[in-house]
Amino acid sequence: MHSILDFYQTLGWGHSALVIGTFLLAGTVKGVIGLGLPTVAMGLLGLAMLPAQAAALLIIPSTFTNVWQLATGGNLRPLLKRLWPTLGMILIGTLAGAFWLGMSGSHSMTRALGGALFLYALSGLLLPTFRVAAAKERWLGPLCGLITGVIASATGVFVIPVVPYLQTLGLERNQLVQALGLSFTVSTLALAAGLSWNGALGGAELGASTLALMPALLGMLLGQWLRQRISAMLFKRVFFIGMGLLGLHLLIKG
Repeated sequence: MHSILDFYQTLGWGHSALVIGTFLLAGTVKGVIGLGLPTVAMGLLGLAMLPAQAAALLIIPSTFTNVWQLATGGNLRPLLKRLWPTLGMILIGTLAGAFWLGMSGSHSMTRALGGALFLYALSGLLLPTFRVAAAKERWLGPLCGLITGVIASATGVFVIPVVPYLQTLGLERNQLVQALGLSFTVSTLALAAGLSWNGALGGAELGASTLALMPALLGMLLGQWLRQRISAMLFKRVFFIGMGLLGLHLLIKG
């Protein structure tokens, strides 16, 4: 417990407040649209700390909320059967990327984070909805998984290109939400292994990440309440615009 408090004391009161506010907002976004917690967390925390520090803080909130998400819906077995090549390559790509690239303390990693956020925003705003043919899933799924893993290992963002890919599979809404939870769970656990390999995830970081779980859960409950009262489509558009502007800022300023 003492090392956890030391972690937040090292950050300072201002950055600690940023962590709490970030996970409250990130949880709210996830509660409304079913995704966005790690993306929002990495984007906002990336304004004040290195990507590796931000990624370490999101491990527990991301794992818990995504396991919760994938556990509902009753489609886990067929989704695993269909998506295991993609999930396996996410794991391989993340671990290989952690060994090869890792999250260095350089400004280039912050710019890489900004670039990933900007591309994700563009895909959410501009990509048309289309269906991938079943024959193409066999090679396109693993390729998207591998690229997603490598990007995640360098930036902590594990949505490009796997989220747009999953949205082209013709899944029903509940299946898609569960598939996203499954993908994000595998990505988070692989990212945790990569961070641990590079010495960026120890007891103090895990403890600090556990403390970030509470605002994330409160945010999710708030988001689920808001979802019944606002237009999810409008909220999603505002979310992508915000992520695009944030990504552009990180990309330019580093």
